[in-house]
Amino acid sequence: MKTRLGCLSNKSDSYSDFSEFLPPAHETTARCLKLSTDEVVRWSESFDHLLSHKYGLAAFRTFLKTEFSDENIEFWMACEEYKKIKSSTKMVSKANRIFQEFIDVQAPREVNIDYRTREKTKQSLEDPSPTSLNEVQAKIYSLMEKDSYPRFLRSKMYQDIVNRAHAQGQRRSV
Repeated sequence: MKTRLGCLSNKSDSYSDFSEFLPPAHETTARCLKLSTDEVVRWSESFDHLLSHKYGLAAFRTFLKTEFSDENIEFWMACEEYKKIKSSTKMVSKANRIFQEFIDVQAPREVNIDYRTREKTKQSLEDPSPTSLNEVQAKIYSLMEKDSYPRFLRSKMYQDIVNRAHAQGQRRSV
């Protein structure tokens, strides 16, 4: 999957690269990525549908890269991984990395959060638990859902994915 999705990050400002996300019409091998029109359209039904589908998430990440705002989805994904950590030592380490990369003032990929949330998160991470990042993650999720997600659905990239999936569906049924 890594090589198939590699095209998503090569030229993030080019929508034409994203057409490689769907398989060429003549390929029908098992290893070839197939998306139905229904799956792609379902991404527009809710932000949760988009993020819960691995290729929907990949498409959204690629779109955010084209807008130079992928720090939000990368932060959200880091939080999802953080919640799965069982070891307290690893949790402390991951919490520190997330804070330094995304939350701290002047962090290299700083997410847009208010001072109160930043300070509350900083305090919460002094004794990390699986829920320490829930509030800040929810704020970033809400920001993406209200801002980036509607732009993604209106984007040429998403429309191209829908059209390509539809065209491939028609070719398969012929």
